Amino acid sequence: MTDVREGDTVLVSAFDDVPEHLFLVHSVEEDCVTGIALSGPLEGSYGEPPIELIRSL
Repeated sequence: MTDVREGDTVLVSAFDDVPEHLFLVHSVEEDCVTGIALSGPLEGSYGEPPIELIRSL
């Protein structure tokens, strides 16, 4: 993963039954990012996906 920063839109890899989706990063923590899903079944939901699932655009 490249450096992800607050305000970036990234792609979150599929996990469990959730497909890949776009995600707006609000903050970057040690082991996750926080923000809002922009697409997919979680669109509009707050989340904290682990860093290893983040693929920058």
